[in-house]
Amino acid sequence: MVARRFADAGLKPAGDNGTWFQRVPMEELRVTGATIEAGRRPLRFLHDITVSPWPSMPTTLDVPIAYRGYCATAALGDVRGKAVICHGTHRAGLPSDAQRLAAAQAAGAAALITIADPGFAVEPPRWPYAYARTVWLKGSSPESSGPLRATLNAAALNTVIFGSGRHADQLIADGAAGKPLPSFDATGRFRMRLALAQASISAPNVLGTLPGRDPAAAAQTIVLSAHLDGYGPGEPVAGDSIYNGTLDDAAYVALLIRLAERRAGTGYRRPVLFAAFTGEEKGLLGARWFVAHPTIARSAIAADINLDQLRPIFPLRLLTVHALDDTTLGDDARGVAGAMGIAVQHDPEPERGLLRRADQWPFLQAGIPATAFVFGYTPGSGSERIYRRWYQTGYHRPQDDLAQPIDWQAATDFNRFFYTLAARVADQPNPPMWKQGSPLRAMP
Repeated sequence: MVARRFADAGLKPAGDNGTWFQRVPMEELRVTGATIEAGRRPLRFLHDITVSPWPSMPTTLDVPIAYRGYCATAALGDVRGKAVICHGTHRAGLPSDAQRLAAAQAAGAAALITIADPGFAVEPPRWPYAYARTVWLKGSSPESSGPLRATLNAAALNTVIFGSGRHADQLIADGAAGKPLPSFDATGRFRMRLALAQASISAPNVLGTLPGRDPAAAAQTIVLSAHLDGYGPGEPVAGDSIYNGTLDDAAYVALLIRLAERRAGTGYRRPVLFAAFTGEEKGLLGARWFVAHPTIARSAIAADINLDQLRPIFPLRLLTVHALDDTTLGDDARGVAGAMGIAVQHDPEPERGLLRRADQWPFLQAGIPATAFVFGYTPGSGSERIYRRWYQTGYHRPQDDLAQPIDWQAATDFNRFFYTLAARVADQPNPPMWKQGSPLRAMP
């Protein structure tokens, strides 16, 4: 469908061997069955607990349970061969995900079970999980060592520590607030039996080019990107098992198509590559593959403007611009937004890592100027309340569909911003450039 719409808009195929498609080879490992219990009390897979599978991981486990607060190294003590329960806080000054894993691995834990922190209001946990599946690029390797990794629903903590004399509700409240937490061993054992299935799979990037008008700028291609994939079929929520992905990211693949249609027959000074990437939800796989195996000369890619993380559900008066001060793309975005009466800002929630979680990131890692956007809001405003609610009810859930409330004026405003920005970047005399001293340029 996307390839046909690109063709109808007058783009030229830019995939493998003169086609619209760049095939991205992958490996998939999924959990096809799970029986998990704590102290002989069952935990519902995907509702109470989920796991992150990897090849060669243990598929059976029968080990003691140790609760260790935030799982700082000093708090672990003797946890060798145990399932360690950790509160998954995102607070500064407390262990991060990577630090908890490193500490548990160094201490010889058999499993690291992280409580999804309900106090992380910026992006609250969402249960059930759609499925338990790991996908990676063929020829690479997923994480494949250390303790088994699982995520625990805070509502199920009482089941896991039952009989310990501790109150799960108080532990969760204290952990959510960043207060000191105790360390103790539970009386029961953590038992798990998994069935896994591994397969070689592939999915395509869809790529089309709008040729440029100026031969002198032929080696300065601007990539405009969004991602094709959503979650697809998964664990039902309110009776619905199709995770639609309307705002994540189907609407912005459609916006790429619409821009291609608007510019049919005219083009810009520079060539523009329209890229609908696959595998974003599983680790930016399509974008990573394209950057590593570009279908045009790597040196001819001047920039990427990526569309993702956009939620037109309240008025557009403030726009977060990723890498705002790192490249001249930030200046372009600031100029276009300012002319529309839209303020711009740096990411106000860096703890979410949004810059690294969408398809602009592989371009930045490769030293290519890139940017992306998030609808901003004033803290405490009605817009913030709408945004927070969407992350509870819409994000990566079946309810991200066409029936959800959408602010159509906000959508129109962003589309106009994007059309204008694309024209400015593709037509101006100089291609996008890094700014001197940008910390992103040297990042791995």
